[in-house]
Amino acid sequence: MNLLKYIIFSFCAIATTAVMAQKPIYLDETRSIDERIEDLMGRLTLEEKIALIHAQSKFSSAGVPRLGVPDLWCTDGPHGIRPEVKWDEWDQAGWTNDSVVAFPALTCLAATWNTDLALLYGRSIGEEARYRKKDVLLGPGLNIYRTPLGGRNFEYMGEDPYLAGRMAVGYVRGVQSNGVATCVKHFCLNNQEWNRHGVSVHADDRALYEIYLPAFKAAMMEGGSWSVMASYNKIDGQHAGHNYRTLQQILKQEWGYKGAVISDWGGTHNTDEAVRNGLDLEFGTGTNGLYGGSKNYYDSYHLALPFLDGIRSGKYSQADLDDKVRRVLRLHFHTTLNTNKPFGSLHSPEHYAAAREIGEEGIVLLKNEDNLLPLKLDEKKTILVVGENAVKMMTVGGGSSSLKVQREITPLEGMQQHFPNTVDIKWVRGYVGDTDGSYNGVTTGQDLSETRSFRELVDEAVAEARSADYVIFIGGLNKSYGQDNEGSDRQSYDLPYKQDSLITALAKANANLVVVNISGNAVAMPWADNVKAIVQDWYLGSEAGEPLAAVLAGTVNPSGKLPFSWPKALNDVPAHRLDAYTAHDEEYKESIFVGYRWYDKENIATLFPFGHGLSYTSFVYSKPKVSKRAISASDSLTISVDITNTGKVAGKEVVQLYIADLESSLPRPVKELKAFRKVSLAPGEKTTVCFTIGSDALSFFDPDKHAWVAEPGKFEAILASSSADTRTKVRFELK
Repeated sequence: MNLLKYIIFSFCAIATTAVMAQKPIYLDETRSIDERIEDLMGRLTLEEKIALIHAQSKFSSAGVPRLGVPDLWCTDGPHGIRPEVKWDEWDQAGWTNDSVVAFPALTCLAATWNTDLALLYGRSIGEEARYRKKDVLLGPGLNIYRTPLGGRNFEYMGEDPYLAGRMAVGYVRGVQSNGVATCVKHFCLNNQEWNRHGVSVHADDRALYEIYLPAFKAAMMEGGSWSVMASYNKIDGQHAGHNYRTLQQILKQEWGYKGAVISDWGGTHNTDEAVRNGLDLEFGTGTNGLYGGSKNYYDSYHLALPFLDGIRSGKYSQADLDDKVRRVLRLHFHTTLNTNKPFGSLHSPEHYAAAREIGEEGIVLLKNEDNLLPLKLDEKKTILVVGENAVKMMTVGGGSSSLKVQREITPLEGMQQHFPNTVDIKWVRGYVGDTDGSYNGVTTGQDLSETRSFRELVDEAVAEARSADYVIFIGGLNKSYGQDNEGSDRQSYDLPYKQDSLITALAKANANLVVVNISGNAVAMPWADNVKAIVQDWYLGSEAGEPLAAVLAGTVNPSGKLPFSWPKALNDVPAHRLDAYTAHDEEYKESIFVGYRWYDKENIATLFPFGHGLSYTSFVYSKPKVSKRAISASDSLTISVDITNTGKVAGKEVVQLYIADLESSLPRPVKELKAFRKVSLAPGEKTTVCFTIGSDALSFFDPDKHAWVAEPGKFEAILASSSADTRTKVRFELK
């Protein structure tokens, strides 16, 4: 009997060893991803390969059940995880456990100028995506702020490619640390929503390589984003979703990108181009990407049966298919087949704290005459709060970034919770904007209906303002159609709903008026000279009211800096002055001169410059030092400057390094941002900020050579607090 047991035990042990030895390479996580991809490729049928590269539902693509490859699930971002929708439709699925934390819009993240917060943002939102079992987060958005009318600018990170790129790297790394892929969007030249499916844009090579591509390249090649989303617009007449130049030549050949190119929903239009021009994974065909289309015939997608039939007939090659499958499998190995992913978390105190901290550091103090802010709340005060945006929830609406939140603290609620009990706060409406409060099946539950006329509302606000110690107007834009909203651009640079006349009336009634503008865009401010304090607030998500109240009260010292220039008039913007903003064939006539590059070149004064942001304290810069006065093309130099907090409260300063090429053979901007550092200093504290730069920071793109060139000559390093506030500078030479 014992002999029989021994024989059975030995047989089982041998069998187990044999099974372990036969474990497929693609399931062996000790092997490289390339090895695992090739092993799995050899096991797939033609039909299984085709199934991998197109959608099977509104937000998922098929896996390979036979081989244990799960389905791939995408979710909209980039500010929070979108609520669940039905299999084939945009309508809500009716779940009760898909509410999330809404993080501040990416304009706010960019305004922090803090790469550590970008990493925190990405890690936090990635944890929520992981908990919701999402594999691909559709974000961050990286398109350049070209016009303040851009409806989707609030989802992007400003006008400067260097700033956007540095913030994107942190965001991407943070998200992907959870085993959730980022899908940076919208590649590329998607700088407006006006006729976004039909407009054909043209940017010269210098504009493309120096302005519109660098942030994407940083996110994909340095941040390591595992996927990228192609945009809706056409580029030189060919849709960006299958554009040979941008996807094949630049992204895959020049950059050597190994990740997957995903279509925007409804962004694929042609089978031949989709097969040959670099698209890897097709979603949303048959819809307009936002509203239209309820049922999708997935087998009829361009990369489905039409592609399969083309391979069988010899029209398309197996190599065309296999390159796409390898890229999609790489995405799977990073996400669905990654068994080392953390579990994630949802609604955690840490996530709310992260949202609050990002909001606090992103709020920008634009103007503070007579040190009106912070508010003096050490004794009994009466504060009148005016404006619909003080009470309106902003997490619902705006397009695909609309969210269902667990909670949202409005600005009025934030002040009520944050200010001392000795402060008497009263709210009056002042104007009527968007009373709807619903989007795509999610409703805020707020009743914002109003029967009184605008005149009645203004009269009430003015009467109350006369007797208040402070008046805080909270208005701006919202996320309704024609404002900060996907699928539409703004119709005017002015504030909507007659807010300008209301603000003017309030300024006459009370000198202690603080204007808080909530938006993702610059707006006209014809009343700016008559208002003592102006605060740029953003869409701050779930914690919206807390950061604003903290800044107004002075418990948080504002440290945000504008990620875009704030023009005085729309005609100051190059796209509009040069008649280069159209709905059809659009040439970027301003070339590389976007944002502050344009205002510097044309010597046009802005209302508030790029990088501007005031503090409740002051900072003094020392004379800078350089490690050497001349460098070679393969060398680098260090520029250092001492920063001292000369005020009475702790604060944070963003030290901005701009480089000026003084002897270029081609036209170049007066200066360009090449580095920045945010430092925190106690009163009287001093620190040394060091920047190391090489020839890459001195280069421009030479279209004739199709290469980046650093020409020998004289350069100037400019240390500044904004693009218009130079504190000190030093010259050096490239030999």
